[in-house]
Amino acid sequence: METLIEILEEIRPDVDFETCTTLIDDHVLDSLAIISLIAEIEDEFDVTIPTVEIAPRNFNSAQAMWELITRLQEEDE
Repeated sequence: METLIEILEEIRPDVDFETCTTLIDDHVLDSLAIISLIAEIEDEFDVTIPTVEIAPRNFNSAQAMWELITRLQEEDE
């Protein structure tokens, strides 16, 4: 999770990703940030995020992203 927070802070250093749960709903992350974030996550965690998983529920918080990453890693095993 620490690495994910670091990636997020590179994109938006002004946001408290530990507590924010409305990253998409409140437009904290825009579409370009999401595209960049997906590329970083895929590279760093060796996962592929399917298009169907690119939904607000999976990107509204760092915790939701972490759960997505963990699930994708488990599916690849």
